[in-house]
Amino acid sequence: MTLPDTNLYLVGFMGTGKSTVGRQVAKQLGFQFLDSDHEIERLQGKPVSAIFANEGEAAFRAMEREFIERGHPANRCVVAGGGGLVVPPGMLELLRARGIVMCMHAPIETILQRTMHTNHRPLLQVEEPEKRLRELYAQREEIYRRTGTMVLTDRRPLREIVGHVLRLYRFEAAHFKK
Repeated sequence: MTLPDTNLYLVGFMGTGKSTVGRQVAKQLGFQFLDSDHEIERLQGKPVSAIFANEGEAAFRAMEREFIERGHPANRCVVAGGGGLVVPPGMLELLRARGIVMCMHAPIETILQRTMHTNHRPLLQVEEPEKRLRELYAQREEIYRRTGTMVLTDRRPLREIVGHVLRLYRFEAAHFKK
């Protein structure tokens, strides 16, 4: 049986483990791992927080779209997307046309624990970060649920989550048509 080479896109809210899981999945598949936020930072020569502050969220979302359309190989990649990647109209469809899309998911309480002590998340650089996080989560939850396959990433060992993602990926990639 030929192993699939279709790209895998991990989407979901901040703090759900997209990058952590993605690195391990890519390693197991022998694929390249790319974090869309880090790639945009590398290409722009500045952190995402500076892009948000100086150019605005709309400019950053345009950079994300450009990255998905032309900024990475068409095959053999695991891409961890930023938390808002699937929010703009048409982005989910674009991702689905390019590969397998899975949504990493965790309850809001877990996300709060994972994100509240970081300072690299521009959307949380506000006076009341917990309130902002809850608002964003509520706004985006329905969008994430529409992405398709959801993988719960809390209260499970990383190796179990990675194994689950690999099984789902192999099944979905076997039926993927570009």
